[in-house]
Amino acid sequence: MNNLNEMIEKITDFLKNEVNTDTLIGKPFQVGEFSCVPIIRVGMGFGAGGGEGTDPKASGSGGGGGAGIGMEPIGFLVSRADEIHFIAASTSKGFSAAIEKLPDLLSKYMDSQKTASAEKN
Repeated sequence: MNNLNEMIEKITDFLKNEVNTDTLIGKPFQVGEFSCVPIIRVGMGFGAGGGEGTDPKASGSGGGGGAGIGMEPIGFLVSRADEIHFIAASTSKGFSAAIEKLPDLLSKYMDSQKTASAEKN
C-alpha cells in the first residue's frame, strides 16, 4: 500500500509541475499589430490495479499503474487595439499550416468583424 501512496504522490507532483497556466495558455507573441495567445487542450488518464493469488502450488501478489498526458493546440486568442477574438487552429491541415497562415487569417478575420459591426450600426 505504501508504494501506491508514493506513486499517487509522484503523479500529483508531476501534474502540479507540468500542467499549469504556461502549458494550457501559452506565452503571448506578436504577429505584426496582433497580439496572440495560444490555447492548448490537455487530456490525462490514470490506471492502477493489483491482485493476489493463493493457489496451493504457487502464490503471490502484484500491482501496477500508469498515467498518460496529451496536449494539442486548439486555437489562439487574438487581439488588435480593443478587439479580442478566438481563432481555432485547423486540425485537418496541421498546426504548422495554421501558424504559416496566421497573419493573413487574422487580418481578414478582424476586417470582416469590423465590416459586420459597421453594417449593424
